[in-house]
Amino acid sequence: MHVVVRCQEVARRAGRALLALSLCGLAATAAHAAAAPAGASAVLECMRANVPKTLTVRDIQLSASDRKGSTRTLQGRIYASREDDKLRAMIRIAAPADLAGAAYLLRERESGDEMYVYMPALQKVRRISGAAIDGSLWGTDLSYADVKQLTNAFSGAQPKLDRDETVAGRAMHVLSVAPTVAAARFDRVRAWVDARTCMALRVDFEQAGVAQKRLTIEPGDLQQSGSYWYATQILVSDLKQGSKTTVKVTGITPDKELADRLFGPATFYLGN
Repeated sequence: MHVVVRCQEVARRAGRALLALSLCGLAATAAHAAAAPAGASAVLECMRANVPKTLTVRDIQLSASDRKGSTRTLQGRIYASREDDKLRAMIRIAAPADLAGAAYLLRERESGDEMYVYMPALQKVRRISGAAIDGSLWGTDLSYADVKQLTNAFSGAQPKLDRDETVAGRAMHVLSVAPTVAAARFDRVRAWVDARTCMALRVDFEQAGVAQKRLTIEPGDLQQSGSYWYATQILVSDLKQGSKTTVKVTGITPDKELADRLFGPATFYLGN
C-alpha cells in the first residue's frame, strides 16, 4: 500500500501517470506478472522516490576484502536527503581509529555533482573532480560516485530503457546510462531495477561492453522504513581485481531533522 501511494505521487510529478503507475503498481499485483513498458525517466523518478525528502540517518558497516581474503572493516553513518529534488549525501567514518573522523560529501547541483572528502590526518577538505570520481573510497571497492547507487539515486546522461528481464521470478526494468564525466573509468552503467520496489538490485559498471564492477542486492535484503525501501546489505565486487566490499545497514533513523551544515562543503566533517 505504501509503495502504491508513493508511486502515485511520482507519477504526477513525472507527468507520465499511466507509465509510472503501471511500473510502481506492480507491488499490488502478482510477483510473476509481466511488467508493463515504462519510459526511462519514469523508472528513474520511481527509483529516486526511495530517497526521502526529509533526512534519513543510517548506521553502516563496510567490509573490504582483497583477492587473498584479507578484510578491513569500517563503521560509520550515512546521511541522505533531497533538497529541491537534488540528492545530498554524507558519510562519516567512526572506526577504525586511523580513519575516525574521515568524511565524504556528495551534492547534486544543476551544474553537476559536487564531491568533497575530508581526511583528519591532513585536516583539509579536498574536492573530487574529473577521473578521480572513480577512485577508491577509503580503500574499499566503492568509488566516490558509487554513493549515488547506495542511495538509489541512479542517474547519468541519456538514460535508456532496454528490454525488460525476469530475474529469480521478479520483473526487472533494465536501465542504462552513460557517465556524465568524459574521463570516467566506465563508459556505460546498467541497472536491473526491481519493478515491485523500484530498487536497483544489480548495477554493472561496464567498459567496452564488459562488466568491470558489479553492485548486487539480494531481494531478501530489502526492507521498508515507512513508505521507503532500502537495502540492509549491498555487495560491491571488482570483477577484474577479485576484491569485494560488503556494505551493511545496521540501523536506520528516518525523517530526522539535522542541521544543514552537515551538507555544507566547509562544515560537513565537523560532527553533530
